[in-house]
Formats: sequence, C-alpha cells, structure tokens
Amino acid sequence: MKRKKLGEILQEGGKISAADLQHLFEEQKGKMVRLGELILERRLVDKPSLVKAIEEVSRVPYLDCVAIQCDAAVLKLIPKAMAVRLEILPIGMDNSRLIVVMAEPQNVTTIDEVRFTSGKDISPRFGFRAEILSAIALNYDPSENTGPLKESDAEITLQTELEMEFISTSSRQANRDAIIEMQAELNQKKTPAVRLVSEIIFKAMDKQASDIHIEPQSTATVVRIRVDGVLRELESVPRNIQNSLVSRIKILSDMDIGERRAPQDGRFMVAVGQRRVDMRVSTLPTQYGEKVVIRLLEATAPILSFVDLGFPPEVASRLRQLIAVPQGMLLVTGPTGSGKSTTLYSALNLLRKPAVNIVTVEDPVEYALAGVNQVHVNTRAGLTFASCLRSILRQDPNVIMVGEIRDLETAEIAMKAAQTGHMVLSTLHTNDSVSAVSRLLDLGIPEYLIASSVSGILSQRLLRKLCACHGEKQITQDYAEQLASIGWTEPPDRIAWPNGCASCDQTGYKGRVGIYELLAIDESIRSILRGAFKPDIVRAAARAAGMRSMQEDALEKLQAGVTTLEEIMRVVPMEVVASTGCKRCEDDFPLAYRFCPYCGTRRGPRASDLHAASSLHAKEGVLS
Repeated sequence: MKRKKLGEILQEGGKISAADLQHLFEEQKGKMVRLGELILERRLVDKPSLVKAIEEVSRVPYLDCVAIQCDAAVLKLIPKAMAVRLEILPIGMDNSRLIVVMAEPQNVTTIDEVRFTSGKDISPRFGFRAEILSAIALNYDPSENTGPLKESDAEITLQTELEMEFISTSSRQANRDAIIEMQAELNQKKTPAVRLVSEIIFKAMDKQASDIHIEPQSTATVVRIRVDGVLRELESVPRNIQNSLVSRIKILSDMDIGERRAPQDGRFMVAVGQRRVDMRVSTLPTQYGEKVVIRLLEATAPILSFVDLGFPPEVASRLRQLIAVPQGMLLVTGPTGSGKSTTLYSALNLLRKPAVNIVTVEDPVEYALAGVNQVHVNTRAGLTFASCLRSILRQDPNVIMVGEIRDLETAEIAMKAAQTGHMVLSTLHTNDSVSAVSRLLDLGIPEYLIASSVSGILSQRLLRKLCACHGEKQITQDYAEQLASIGWTEPPDRIAWPNGCASCDQTGYKGRVGIYELLAIDESIRSILRGAFKPDIVRAAARAAGMRSMQEDALEKLQAGVTTLEEIMRVVPMEVVASTGCKRCEDDFPLAYRFCPYCGTRRGPRASDLHAASSLHAKEGVLS
C-alpha cells in the first residue's frame, strides 16, 4: 500500500483546505523549508494535529526537545558544528542505541553520518527545526549561551554554499556544462557529495589552509588540512560516499572519472564573495581508494613588504639594495612551503613600475600581479622553464623571475641572463644559503660562473607565531639547558608558552613569521668561489662580513616572545642550529672541529646533542 503524504493526511482529516495546501506548495517552491515547518509557522494547523500527521508519515515518534536536558557524555559524541549542520540533537542512550532528535529522521545519509561519528546505532526521533536549534543552544556551551540559536545561524553553511561559485578553467565545453550542473545541484542542496565538497572547501578557506588532503582509510575517509605548515584533521567522511566525493572533485577538475588506476592532475577555481581561490588538484590511487590533495592558491592575496614578512631591518635593507642593481641574480632557498614564492613576489612588487619590463615563468602562477607578464609552464606542450627562458630573453626584459631552477639547462640560461644586463630572481631547494652554491655545482655550473652571476642567496623558513591567547610559564633547568644549546645563555625566569583557544583551534599558534639568512656575494666571497669551493670557508667569510644565521634570527624572535623553542627545533635544520663560533673568543671555525683552533675552548653542544635536546619538549616536566 502506497504511503500517504503529509498534505494528503491533513486534507483528509479536515485540518487544511486544498486551497491553503496549494498556496503552501507555491510558497515552498525555491525555498529550503519543509512543508510541516511552513504549516506550523503559518499556524494553519494546530501543533498536536500536525505532529500526529507527521508521525504517521515518517513513522518516527515526535519529541519536544526545547527544554530537554541532554546527557553531557552523549553531547561529546556529536560536535556542535555537526549538530547545527545536520539539525540534530543527541539526547541520551536507549540501551546501546543513541537517541537523536532530527529534523529529517528519514534521511538515511544523515543517520549514517551520525552513526559513523558517534560509533553508535541510532534511534531517531522527530523534532521541528526551530526547536532543535534552540535545544542545541541550551545544551552545548550553556555558559556561553545568550539566547536561543537563531535559524540564521544554522543557515551559515548553506548560505556559504549558495554564495560559493565554482569556475571552470578548462577550455572543454563538457567541463563547463558539468560545473554549471553541479552549481545548480549545490543551490538546491540535492546530494550529500555536492554539499560536502563545498563545505570542505569553505572550511579550508575559512581557516586559511594551504592544502586539503582527502585520505581513504579502511573504515572511513579522513579529511585533513594544512594550516601554518602543519596538518590537522578537519572531519571524517562516511566510507560509503568516498567515491561520490572524489568523483565530484574530479568532475570539477576536468579529470577522467572513469580512470581510478592512474594519478591525475587538474584544477578549477572557487569564488566566495570577493575571494577567488585557484584549486590545484592531484589524485593518487591507494589501497583503499583514490587519495586527493587540493592546493589552495589565493590569486588575490595581498603582497606584503619585507618588514611585514618578518625580515630584520638590516636584512630587508640589504635585500632591497641587491634587487635594485640592473643585473645579477638573487636566489631564494628553502624547502617546499617555506615562503620562497611570497618573498619573490614581494621583491617583484618593489621592482614593478612602468619603466621596467618584468616577465616571470612559473609552475604554477601563484599570484596575479598587475603590470607583470606571467607565463605558466606547460610541459605537455613543450613549454618548460628552459624553453620559456629562451623566449623571454627575446622579449626585452629588465627583470626575469624563474619559479625554480631544476636542471642544468635552466641554470645555465638564467646565469647567462644575469650576466647580460638582466636581474634574475629564482628559487632552489637547499638547507641554507651556502648550500645553494653546492647545489649549483652539483647541477654542473662552474665556480667562475656562479661567482660572476649570483648577487645574493637568501635562505628562509617559516615559524608558527604564538596566538594572542598565549601565556607564560616558569623555565625549568632542562629547558634552560635547551635554550643555552642554541645560544640563549641567560634566559629570563619565565617564557612565552602556547595555550590554545577557539581562534587558533586549540593549537596555541596562529599565523607564521619568516626567519632569514642572507648571503651577499661580495668580492671576498667571489674570490673564494673562484678557487676550490669549501662551504666552511665561505660561511666563515660571510659571517665575518656580517651575515646572521637563521638560528640567530629565530633566537631573536624567541626572545621577543613571537614563537617557541619547540617550533624552532621543528623547523630549523640541526646543522644550522649548531654553533659555528667559539663562545670565548667569538671566532668562527669549521663545524668538524671539537675545539677552537684559536683559544682551545671546547665547542658547545653538537648537532647530535641538540637532536636529543629537541625531543625533550615532548616529555612531561620540561616546563612546570
């Protein structure tokens, strides 16, 4: 027997007229509102009669949860954000089953998600949306409650989805049509996968994440985001919608959704308000399904000055001098995610003016910079860094930026361009500034060409900054010894320490600041490079000329209360942290020496000692 609909039951019982029902249907079109809630809001049917009819339709008992007191242990099973999003309220246990009041008790997908998150079987109850929202506000964080939760608060996620616009970057009409279709589905909130894609992207954008990782596992699919260089878990997705979620992302990225055995790459754009974010998507087959990583590149991100990026004033001043000369090469080094591109764009921002022709070749173009000619590498079309550079040199450039020097051919062309009246900016992946010379030598660039072409090498890292919620803690003897090992021999009694709050997601850190090491290639260092290259000799000459190491810059930021020792130990490589000077006579000598060759003083803690010390912060009792 066919189950009757709500309107039919009410009409047959004489509770509502056919005209009123038709009017409600017309009003309901285009709105994200349920018929029962609309009837209750218009007061066309008394609540007991409406509840009885809904129970007959849904076959789920009604529970008025407005003034109910939920079990605190049960509330911990379902996060508040999830309760608001799904319009549910966990109220207690019925033997081994979790009793949940739901606005849509027949929604199987919602029940599956709640079951997975809580780890319990679900016993659903029906409740009106407004009542559930009020109960959520009363039971979750009651000390912070200032009144019933408004329905507009629950609309935040949906409103964001409605404001989110997916933009195709493909030239294929099929991909454009697919994105238009998905946008329409998003606006109508038809499928969980569509809603989930937009929700994950919005949360990542809201938390200023640089990457989204969607990782299938044996029992669930975990979504993680990288914020301030560190991965953190965002949410778990039920295993049964993993394939739908990945397929939606692949459709957006113009990938082949039928190919699941080979890695694929793609991209699309998302606009939320004034923000436009380029999504670079990569898939990788794993034993449990396809892993997806999305790199978020904000094309409209502000270009900061050197000082705003955390450059010490003397380093910022010297760097401006190096890029102001008409020819030469500035190399920025560091691992992936250390802010090299941001530094280069800040330099380009200083150089751009109507009289200067700036051309860049990047993979990919990360920021759109007005007045700069930016070229995107396309290896499939034969557009590599080397081939682009050859063409750029025929474009009458003043300044050239090469996204990365990866091979000998690119390095040679860039070096020669720096010798023939061009300012060249580029990046390398090395541990410190002196190691960049070793890297160029390994590529096959002769010493004399490096000496005559390179003007300066900037090495950098990014440290997480303490959130405004940070406090202070007493320093213990063990912690004081760790501080002494990196050069802070007389620390204060108390030091800044992370606490954690809602603003920083309880991590204690929010935002990042750079630490820098600038090796300016002067005549003394050029003469060393033209001979047999020895890193220790170059490093000693640079320090004699005033170069400050990244460790010294990090120590200054530690003393200023900007970051913590644990963060420094996590980011700065040990060979950089290890002291290169004598504590007594302050002369530099090679790292291989255990004693100072000038005064005989024993060197301080070695890199191996520092490695052991850096692990102490994970043990209890380092700080009281």
